[in-house]
Amino acid sequence: MKAIFRPCRLRGRVNAPPSKSMAHRYLIGAALSKEKCVISGVDFSEDILATIDCLKAMGAEIQVAEDTVTVNPEHFMRSDSDVMKCRESGSTLRFFIPLALCAGKRITLQGSPRLFERPLGVYEKLCADNGFEFIKNENSVTVCGNLKSGNYEISGDISSQFITGLIFALVYLGEESSIRISPPFESRSYINLTVSVLKTFGADVEFADEYTIMIRKAKLHSFSGSVEGDYSNAAFLDAFNYIGSEVEIGNLNADSLQGDRIYKEYFEAIAKGTPTLDISDCPDLGPVLIALASLKNGAVLTGTDRLKIKESDRGQAMHEELRKLGGGLVFGDNMITVPRQEFNCNVRLDGHNDHRIVMALSLILSKCGGAIEGAEAVRKSYPSFFEVVKTLGAEVITE
Repeated sequence: MKAIFRPCRLRGRVNAPPSKSMAHRYLIGAALSKEKCVISGVDFSEDILATIDCLKAMGAEIQVAEDTVTVNPEHFMRSDSDVMKCRESGSTLRFFIPLALCAGKRITLQGSPRLFERPLGVYEKLCADNGFEFIKNENSVTVCGNLKSGNYEISGDISSQFITGLIFALVYLGEESSIRISPPFESRSYINLTVSVLKTFGADVEFADEYTIMIRKAKLHSFSGSVEGDYSNAAFLDAFNYIGSEVEIGNLNADSLQGDRIYKEYFEAIAKGTPTLDISDCPDLGPVLIALASLKNGAVLTGTDRLKIKESDRGQAMHEELRKLGGGLVFGDNMITVPRQEFNCNVRLDGHNDHRIVMALSLILSKCGGAIEGAEAVRKSYPSFFEVVKTLGAEVITE
């Protein structure tokens, strides 16, 4: 799909889409609860559909009606299926590998080639240390093991998804366990989300100290509730306000634990000067911060190494597209400098099969016009993005 922009300003009110991070966790927590749960306010992005597919493959009964998912986990972890389809969702893959290791049988998790270019070394080492099978190829990983409750250690400078995945598995196993996180501990906010969601189902999970998570025996119970709005995607909507638009965004929980809440503080800093911003705890904000900084006063982003292992190499992808527009980025050691830039008009850009690159480039093209090839990548997290910005007055044609 191609998205063709003319220069425009957006005006109006819109609700932030439901949080993808929270929806993953609520759906898996519902399966772990062993009781029927009803989760509303779900946006059926490609990533969430992948998690639903994997829950079904593991035996959970899933019913979908409008924005509501009913999870009946009576047969969860008792399925005969040995294949789980993760599509392009890194969260889904990393959340389900430890659960697959609890099944005591060989399970293959499939996905796109790009998905399996992303690191899985934490789980490969876990399997090697415990004598489990771990076979990875270009579009799948096959695991077989019998994971036990116990004490584990994980490096804190890798994706928090590995830690969350292990927490899910240890909660399922149901005996006392611990996870020791070796510093530096990045993306702590995502672990806070995991702990918070699991507690709503009755799990006894908590930080014993700054670097130790305790999982204790507990009887989980049913929970029904709604997924809160997503700060990660709201950032792409709010960014238009810093380049002349007037968009009011609802459905955001002011007390949310989402780490990407910090976007507002970062946007304000970019509006006022040329700040240095640490994105090690909020790497999903990288593309929109680069786009906004390039249109405003520039910025220096630190903690950028993890941008390399997302759906695309996000720093390099933004650099390539900014070069087409007449600009570019400067790369340092775990750092990207974003100059303030004047862009050429009506340039054809590429979305790099990355939802956040597409949305970040949309911000820029609302100022200078142009086209984005591969705009369908927004389906991964925000399927209605272009429909939403059109209702706000964006002059964009999708074809």
